Amino acid sequence: MRKDSGQRGFLPAVLIWVFRYHPICKIIIFKNKGVKMGLVKFLGIGHYCPENIVTNYQLSSIVDTSHEWIIKRTGISERRISTGEGTVDLAVNAAKNALKMAGCIPESIDIIIVATTSPDRIMPSTACSVQSVLGCINASAFDISAACSGFLYSSIIANSLLKCGEGKKALVIGSEVLSRIIDWTDRNTCILFGDGAGAAVLEITTNDESGIISTYFGSDGNKGLKALNANQFSISTPFSNSNLERKQFIEMDGREVFRFAISIIPKVIKELLKKSGESIENIKYIIPHQANSRIIDDAAKKLNLNRDKFLINLEHYGNTSAASIPIVLSESIEKGLIKKGDKIILVAFGGGLTWSGLLIQW
Repeated sequence: MRKDSGQRGFLPAVLIWVFRYHPICKIIIFKNKGVKMGLVKFLGIGHYCPENIVTNYQLSSIVDTSHEWIIKRTGISERRISTGEGTVDLAVNAAKNALKMAGCIPESIDIIIVATTSPDRIMPSTACSVQSVLGCINASAFDISAACSGFLYSSIIANSLLKCGEGKKALVIGSEVLSRIIDWTDRNTCILFGDGAGAAVLEITTNDESGIISTYFGSDGNKGLKALNANQFSISTPFSNSNLERKQFIEMDGREVFRFAISIIPKVIKELLKKSGESIENIKYIIPHQANSRIIDDAAKKLNLNRDKFLINLEHYGNTSAASIPIVLSESIEKGLIKKGDKIILVAFGGGLTWSGLLIQW
């Protein structure tokens, strides 16, 4: 049966459109034309934490604990706790610092991703609120929930979106006011966490060797609910017969989280090195999620690495969840510890259970 001439012309026209305009095909065409596709690089980094410092000594007046007990088991001496600033407030201030370092105006941002487990509200998203305050009028904005792995999850998502042609610059933020979901009568959890935010501006390049070299992330939902959970909502309607109870605060099986963390950190680092073809000897620093000093010590031993290779600020901030890694990265840049050309690994683990990592060249 002879096909209609209109139908014969339709398919070629569609194929021409796809090859000309689809982001993936653009990349293929650019490569065929000899245009070098670069990496997604960190153009700017910044952090912001509440001014209010809560020491172990102050906590010892609230719960049955002591400075010595907390230091020995966690490595934490103090943490920042909000006296009124919300998750959006912290995120905005961290973002302003990142934009300043990057030399970018808010209108140049195409994507905003905020990682948080302690938002001010369910909707609008934290990212949309940040967009409004900053004036990022050209951006698409959304939140993700991956607990302490959130900032690196967000960076991996931004990396993929930028490489697919969905923009040139992304603003990635980890922001937490964990103090709002902490049971301040539970000494096993209230000593661990702090509030803060870290942000980064990511940009797709065409001729720069610095940027994200390899990524790795994953999850294990089978262990997530038992190991670490927070802010469970009940179902209370005229039609419900649910037994799901409201749970506001963080609940954690410390031993389970510890076992998970000391096994997953070496795995993530090895996978990043394998995917990039890099050697651990070429890595200047490793920035782990700041959860517990004993976790970092054990992970270093499993990798046969000197602890000095790990950058840590846990003593002064505690566990700030999605904000912990960008805060360390930002402080390390400010102090001049990380210089252009340095290769570093960022590795996180958290509720879900989740894990993630980046190998980047600064």
